[in-house]
Amino acid sequence: MINRVVLVGRQTRDPDLRVTQNNISISNFNLAVNRPFTGQNGERGADFINCIAFRKIAENINQYVRKGSLVGIDGRIQTRNYENKKGDRVYVTEVVCDSVQFLDPKGSNNNQGQQQQSNQRYGPPVGGEAKGSNSKPQQTKREENPFQNADGPVDIDDSDLPF
Repeated sequence: MINRVVLVGRQTRDPDLRVTQNNISISNFNLAVNRPFTGQNGERGADFINCIAFRKIAENINQYVRKGSLVGIDGRIQTRNYENKKGDRVYVTEVVCDSVQFLDPKGSNNNQGQQQQSNQRYGPPVGGEAKGSNSKPQQTKREENPFQNADGPVDIDDSDLPF
């Protein structure tokens, strides 16, 4: 069986970070994802999807993501239910994030005032524990543009081809 979700959308609000009694970080947030079609009035609708992340992913989301940030998510759908204070049964469907990519360009208005991100254009990939729990994002040296001569002839040696 397969339970896989890939979403790209914008945060509808700042993430909500909590820490459990067992010291596990949990981040809840909503993602607005545009629908691929327009309605009868010509407007494009959106779906507002509840998402949840745990541990290091949750901490990174809380540190780098704000309302309006463009985010890519890879995860799975989870359904759960609980009884609220009134005694009513509440059902929740959400996406549990296995990895998150921060897609806003570095220095955009959505990320002003935040720490610099680890790769040259987008925020650090999030997906599991980083080596050393106290490691800080490292700066990556910006390399030359490999496509700067894209208009000219391409010189490829036959030994570089995989076939």
